[in-house]
Amino acid sequence: MGDISTQSPKRRRQGPAPARSAETPGKRRLRAPEGRHYAALDLGTNNCRLLIARPQGSGFAVIDAFSRIVRLGEGLATSGELSDAAIDRTIAALRICADKLRRRNVALARSVATEACRRASNGPEFIARVRAETGIMLDIISAEEEARLAVLGCHALIEPGDGPALVFDIGGGSTELVLVDNRDPAPRVLDWHSAPWGVVSLTEASAIGAEPGESLEAHYARMRALVADSFSPFAARVGRPRGVPRLLGTSGTVTTLASVHLGLSAYDRSAIDGLIVPAHAMRTISQRLAGLTLAERAKVPCIGTERADLVVAGCAILEAILDLWPAERLGIADRGIREGILRRLMQGGAA
Repeated sequence: MGDISTQSPKRRRQGPAPARSAETPGKRRLRAPEGRHYAALDLGTNNCRLLIARPQGSGFAVIDAFSRIVRLGEGLATSGELSDAAIDRTIAALRICADKLRRRNVALARSVATEACRRASNGPEFIARVRAETGIMLDIISAEEEARLAVLGCHALIEPGDGPALVFDIGGGSTELVLVDNRDPAPRVLDWHSAPWGVVSLTEASAIGAEPGESLEAHYARMRALVADSFSPFAARVGRPRGVPRLLGTSGTVTTLASVHLGLSAYDRSAIDGLIVPAHAMRTISQRLAGLTLAERAKVPCIGTERADLVVAGCAILEAILDLWPAERLGIADRGIREGILRRLMQGGAA
């Protein structure tokens, strides 16, 4: 199929995006003592991610981090339960997180679980087992809180402009859409929507409904139609964007596709977080990936075997978002829920 990257000759940023720190807009300083360590753990349908940081000026400095694809929600669409294998993988990752929390002498932490645990019939039993075996107390948060935390963590990267901006988070089990007014230092959520399609749930559901001999093109079109239908209530409420549409995405999907866009041989957060990418380039990459076989996708740098089977679902969700909110440029954020949790903890608010 040839090279699928569409690297542009010039990268444009919304200002610098340091790899090991996060800036807070405005002049309000964090109230937390700078010597204390804080932690945020985000357990999603596909990933387990931990961030440990200390306050630094008006932001924070990351001192330790962990990320692993655990696929907690694998098989959930058909069984309604978290599988034993998925639970074992996830607890193994959480044990590593627990060890890091102990070694870093974290003063205050919050650990959250999202769509897979919200949806699974054995979610509460899983939470209890995690606490017993690792000491980590997971809080199953609502879709609305998930959306608000993601915005709090990444809104500094929204491009300047008039009218509301759309922030989205493509997860493993759901996708959150948040309409934001960011004229003030603290973003104001105008509307939000949680769709039941993430890269894992959409991949599994579309496989169940596949026709014998279905082409890759038809399969991808069916994915996009499923997502578009789930977005329709939100689309009806918010209408078309006013002025120049602004769009910011935070998720493994957008950071992966941005890496492909740049032609990176390996993921580099410093090159991705804060990057502004032409929307048409992301559409081109999405459609080309959707036309590759699983084996061909696995050979693409920054996708590999871990993401090859899920990335097409992410592409379908992204294209549905671009249909809904036709921005010419897409902001990329490698930050979100964990950073939102840390900000709340350090500002002395309830996380």
